[in-house]
Amino acid sequence: MDYDALKVELEERLATMQARLASIKKDVTREHSGDSAEQAQERENDEVVDAIGNETAQSIRAIAAALERISAGTYGICESCGEDIGQARLQVVPEATRCVNCAQ
Repeated sequence: MDYDALKVELEERLATMQARLASIKKDVTREHSGDSAEQAQERENDEVVDAIGNETAQSIRAIAAALERISAGTYGICESCGEDIGQARLQVVPEATRCVNCAQ
């Protein structure tokens, strides 16, 4: 199967996620307000931003791994059963590592 279109999509998503992570890191390192009530709200926001950052970093790892599998020629093969991952599934979840049956 030809995965060129999915590779381009993965590369674009990777660039987007990397930019998002850089923005999140910038937000987390900003100065807090001098007002204690505002600081409390900012710290709560920091927890949310940190969680989003962790999720973004995980997405980056998954996308990078998918790109590595494309390069290695193992992309589209279920890591659990060794069968092909359906084209439709890869179009919806291009970083998928398991076929629909194994993912359930």
